[in-house]
Amino acid sequence: MTARHPRKVETQKKKARRAIPRDKVTRIQGNTAAARKRLKKQSGKLRAAKAKASA
Repeated sequence: MTARHPRKVETQKKKARRAIPRDKVTRIQGNTAAARKRLKKQSGKLRAAKAKASA
């Protein structure tokens, strides 16, 4: 069970309020060899498409 003490809840709320708002992750990332390879391939494709669009 998670700790649900009033002090703990208060701390969590303060931390949530201080957190920097960031965009949700749109693609699954990881640090395994396969995941890194997939990301590298995907970023390459995106870069190529971007270059083609601007040219």
